[in-house]
Amino acid sequence: MSSTGPETTNSAPASSAPATANSAVAATATVITNIANLVTNDPSLGDSSPLGLIQDAAVVIDGDRIAWVGESSKAPATDNRVDAAGRAVIPGFVDSHSHLVFAGDRTAEFSARMSGQPYAAGGIRTTVAATRAATDEALEANVVRYLREALHQGTTVFETKSGYGLTVEDEARALRIAARHTDETTFLGAHVVSPDYADDPAGYVELVTGPMLDACAPHARWIDVFCERGAFDGDQARAILTAGRARGLHPRVHANQLSHGPGVQLAVELDAASADHCTHLTDADVDALAHSRTVATLLPGAEFSTRAEWPDARRLLDAGATVALSTDCNPGSSFTSAMPFCVALAVRDMGMTPDEALWSATAGGARALRRTDVGRLTPGARADLALLDAPSHVHLAYRPGVPLVSAVWQRGERVR
Repeated sequence: MSSTGPETTNSAPASSAPATANSAVAATATVITNIANLVTNDPSLGDSSPLGLIQDAAVVIDGDRIAWVGESSKAPATDNRVDAAGRAVIPGFVDSHSHLVFAGDRTAEFSARMSGQPYAAGGIRTTVAATRAATDEALEANVVRYLREALHQGTTVFETKSGYGLTVEDEARALRIAARHTDETTFLGAHVVSPDYADDPAGYVELVTGPMLDACAPHARWIDVFCERGAFDGDQARAILTAGRARGLHPRVHANQLSHGPGVQLAVELDAASADHCTHLTDADVDALAHSRTVATLLPGAEFSTRAEWPDARRLLDAGATVALSTDCNPGSSFTSAMPFCVALAVRDMGMTPDEALWSATAGGARALRRTDVGRLTPGARADLALLDAPSHVHLAYRPGVPLVSAVWQRGERVR
């Protein structure tokens, strides 16, 4: 299957030397030693599992890259040393689905759901009104706040979308703001039909695929559409994604969240990087995902916050599909930036093992963004990692709700 979009961004080739070789490392590099369990996400290392676990390990950071990993006793000498004191180190989380450019509050909607009212896509319009009324400064402050919140919980790569403006100018300004803080930006003018076009959905599709796309494409890497009852049908979604692809944006799809529908099949047809939600799947949908490059991104925070049916991660994994986990951080249906919380939910309620959930929240997220430089800790990868206040990554699910991330490095800089 050929791809019409970029394979990777900011990617770096893996070192040609063995990962555990004592190759040249600058004296000014930083070595983290005495790591009880190091998750590399490289099955050629350590215990040969998908996590590539190395016990009693060390990792060397040189600039913004990983320079060396291996047994602690064999770590090269450097001027700077950090003692992990028998704790675990994991790759930084890669959160490949969020909606951070918004204003307003939907507490009343959440309370109503907890009282028994069902979730529907129409609640998005509440946030649209507040976002349109907000200043650029207020919107940017929100983005910065939630990115910092996520970073402190170990997330070092974050994708975020537009979708709460639904006018040409408001969608473009959302992406301009987002692009100042993350290089993973997604044009989601097709979140729902704008209230301004309530009686003319075809006219709104023309706006999204014409002037809105023209204004937004320079500020985005991806294009997304909510292919769902109450939002956009399969034909509308195909027209929007095809138009975006022609402008150099690669597809992602909100697919099969509220009901069975064409979203997953459309995502696979268009070689979308991910089909997100994937709650209601037929056997044909599962098979299509398993035999494609399209990642099934599961968003357990949404099911938790809407009391909806959980996605069946076990079914997807057993079929051979690639699975990612993400927060879906947004003000309506999943107001959490905590990837550790989503890992715990995936283990408890979606049939994943602790190892599978961590891989999906790191390497899986990187696959959903078609990146090779993040989500792993091997020589040449970006130095994004988190130190846990626990001896094993399993504690992320074993001790849910406990703030276990005690230190974070992003691009080689200790940011917490």
